[in-house]
Amino acid sequence: MVQKYQSPVRVYKYPFELVMAAYEKRFPTCPQIPVFLGSEVLRESRSADGAVHVVERSCRLRVDAPRLLRKVAGVEHVVFVQKNVLNWRERTLRIEARNETFASRVAVKESCSYTVHPENEDWTCFEQSASLDIRSFFGFESTLERIAMKQYTANIKRGKEVIEHYLQELISQGISHLPRWSPPPAREEDIRSQPGPEDPSSLEVDGGVPAPGQSPLLSFLQGHKLDADYIERCLGHLTPMQESCLIQLRHWLQETHKGKIPKDQHILRFLRARDFHLDKAREMLCQSLSWRKQHQVDLLLQTWQPPPLLQEFYAGGWHYQDIEGRPLYILRLGQMDTKGLMKAVGEEALLQHVLSVNEEGQKRCEGNTKQFGRPISSWTCLLDLEGLSMRHLWRPGVRALLRMIEVVEDNYPETLGRLLIVRAPRVFPVLWTLISPFISENTRRKFLIYGGSDYQGPGGLVDYLDRDVIPDFLGGDSVVRPGLRGGPRMWPRQAGPPIPSSQSRLSPVPTQVAVEILEEESVITWDFDILRGDVVFSLYHARQLPSSGAREPGARPSSGQLVDKSWVLGTDYSHVEAPLMCREGESIQGSHVTRWPGIYLLQWQMHSPPGSVACSAPRVDDVLAALHSPGPKCKLLYYCEVLASEDFRGSMSSLESCTSGFSQLSAATSSSTSGQSHSSSLASR
Repeated sequence: MVQKYQSPVRVYKYPFELVMAAYEKRFPTCPQIPVFLGSEVLRESRSADGAVHVVERSCRLRVDAPRLLRKVAGVEHVVFVQKNVLNWRERTLRIEARNETFASRVAVKESCSYTVHPENEDWTCFEQSASLDIRSFFGFESTLERIAMKQYTANIKRGKEVIEHYLQELISQGISHLPRWSPPPAREEDIRSQPGPEDPSSLEVDGGVPAPGQSPLLSFLQGHKLDADYIERCLGHLTPMQESCLIQLRHWLQETHKGKIPKDQHILRFLRARDFHLDKAREMLCQSLSWRKQHQVDLLLQTWQPPPLLQEFYAGGWHYQDIEGRPLYILRLGQMDTKGLMKAVGEEALLQHVLSVNEEGQKRCEGNTKQFGRPISSWTCLLDLEGLSMRHLWRPGVRALLRMIEVVEDNYPETLGRLLIVRAPRVFPVLWTLISPFISENTRRKFLIYGGSDYQGPGGLVDYLDRDVIPDFLGGDSVVRPGLRGGPRMWPRQAGPPIPSSQSRLSPVPTQVAVEILEEESVITWDFDILRGDVVFSLYHARQLPSSGAREPGARPSSGQLVDKSWVLGTDYSHVEAPLMCREGESIQGSHVTRWPGIYLLQWQMHSPPGSVACSAPRVDDVLAALHSPGPKCKLLYYCEVLASEDFRGSMSSLESCTSGFSQLSAATSSSTSGQSHSSSLASR
């Protein structure tokens, strides 16, 4: 595989003639470059007027490689042939170099140029490019490639330091300016012998130097290529090979991409996400550019307007910056009714909002770079999880979260500089188990997690945020806007409030919740966790409740034993969902679209042991026996609500019952000491 290198434009703030004098001091030997053993001139020529000077040298470089490799190769140094074409008239130096040692096995080519800065004639620009093609080398091809690239990049950095060293040496000797070249006075016989302007030979330039007005550097800068000072100032410190990858990928986009060229900071993020592997970064960036074009993401900040409910109930926003100047975003996930938001505005609206946050984050990074005068390419997120519970692990919501993570990882890599997670509850390991496989290793290394009050004091938030930036709800001095404080839970239109409850019942006594439906095609949703014991969940329909259980339409549903003992299954009430067996430690979510008005009963009953018969209405003898029995109890946490069909915008898969098992569930949500362990699963039943 051919390895290529392209440097940015490096600027010496000295005249071309002085830089050339410093360059010549490198020959025939240069103590500042230890691998350069010396050189000798092979050929040398000058044009008649002295404007063009061509020198061809043989240069010897020490092989900085393991002894075994040097022994196999049979050499201690390699020879390169270098051809320099110095044009004093155009004030340019072109350098071409190639290897002579092992030329049949390895091909190394290098091109360099010194030219006058197009905007300041007293400055000099330098650029270089190189290629390495190892055809075969005694089975050590990959080893030689690593050694060669390592040595080459080290010499690149050293090369500029050497020129700067000799420039300072000249200045210390009192040489700070050298006169420019001027043509010698023409003699009368030379004037008579000069060819006419129509003679094409008069346009030839010795050494193949480009004609005036065709400076490659001028074309380089007009093509918006990068210079080293700009990279250091706006993008940060990069190694020579990282600079080369950035320039090559940018140049490839300029030649092949028909749309808007991304900003350098954006291109650099994709390179970092792929550890500066050029082909992998190119593939990732191309896919992202196609995605941006398909979804018109470039116009998102101008066109996106969050729905009113999202503006009212979304507890997140930008809040100054951290101590390193990164924009700070605060998200109070535990204070949000994520389930209600998703059902009220839909998954797509939430995704659009997340994308707008990332677009705004990139914009703020650019602004902070200008404000603080140093490169800032990522932002910090402060994630407050106070209030996070198992209810937030609603299956469609988790799936939507995983989708958002995937989209952000694919299209906004390396935008998150640090994630500060505070007040992580005991249920957090469950959420982390679900989402961590979808987060890259580079991103996971930026997570800092604090449980309880660990975020306070040394080693906590004060190490990353100024005291006057830490929100007051975390003990800081900054009073945040109301939207960041969280708010009451939101309920979609025409929906009764949900019913969260924790119930502990003896095995013969079922738990029942009655929901009155006035219109067909309403949607009943449920979400419950089995904290102890095994449970059978059923959904029944009845035309009406017994007189003792009657209630007003729209009132808060009640729980308890609601089925009359005289009722007959199939006559007075009927199954509308097949009974579902639920094991201890499982979390169940599901929905049902109603076909008829009336009363719907959600029932949870302790699973009967083999040989016993489960019934919806337990006998008095069973209850009395259970009261005096030390047998196990069933404990569950349930939540249900009713939505009009037009308000239900969740994943269609949530219309089917589904189950999740978490190994930490029992330990995190109950005091059970049974020690049972259940494997994690997201498979639908």
